[in-house]
Amino acid sequence: MPAKPDPPLPAADLTGRMCLVTGATAGHGKACAKALAALGADVVLLGRDAAKCERVQIEIQAGTGRKPSILLCDLSSRADIDRAAAEWLARGHKLHLLLNNAGVVRRHREETADGVEVTFAVNYLAYFQLSLRLLPRMLAGTPARIVQVASDAHRMVQLPLHDLQSVHGYNFMTAYSRSKLAIVYFNRELARRLIGSGVTANAVDPGPIASEIADENPGLVAPLASWLIKRVFPSPARAARTALHLAASPEVEGTSGTYWRFMQAKQPKLAAQERQLAERLWQISARMTGVDFPEK
Repeated sequence: MPAKPDPPLPAADLTGRMCLVTGATAGHGKACAKALAALGADVVLLGRDAAKCERVQIEIQAGTGRKPSILLCDLSSRADIDRAAAEWLARGHKLHLLLNNAGVVRRHREETADGVEVTFAVNYLAYFQLSLRLLPRMLAGTPARIVQVASDAHRMVQLPLHDLQSVHGYNFMTAYSRSKLAIVYFNRELARRLIGSGVTANAVDPGPIASEIADENPGLVAPLASWLIKRVFPSPARAARTALHLAASPEVEGTSGTYWRFMQAKQPKLAAQERQLAERLWQISARMTGVDFPEK
């Protein structure tokens, strides 16, 4: 079966717009970075592997004529996120788009060097910490957008504030789903705090993606399932349509606090006490990362 052509890009001109994409060396993140460059953006690839970043840099330059810059960062490390954010701020550039895309899945429970469960640290806490470290620069160069990659997997779980790191009865799918639910709550609370600022925050589920995530986590799924994922699911370029819409389309200028899937705004599954839970999660996250919403 011949491959489907890539979908059309949003009708947007991002010339002069600075866009930082995390997890930009593969899959959905790479597809978004390539599309943003094709729209004229100055793209920054954030990843932890210099060689992978350089390969994607060359690939995007060859395909678009625009050479992205690179910001190395290990998103599992609180200290390295602070270092990378400081390095970015020292460059003196504005920041018009932050696409928080990086994510991991771990078959067995692991902890970072900071003693935090890896899935929660990379999939959620890194989004919180990096967003708030870079937010002052975004506020200084509005309009600006933050796009958070979540997942409909958030609908499968609740968010136990007493066990955010899955200490009790670890299951990789539960840990992953909780991290995505935390993103949804964070996005809602961030959007509330940003009202009237010129910076918007929206979350997106790209849907299924023909990725190599199973290859990166041996034993996560059966070999046949891994083969099917890469051949049956939509390509990263097709899966990236919704994130790109939120990142670049003039149609959603000013839209904030929403959750999208398959090019449509959807109602996420949240607890009845959503506001209170989001505020408590924020407080916990601020303590764990050492960063909070910038004071006026």
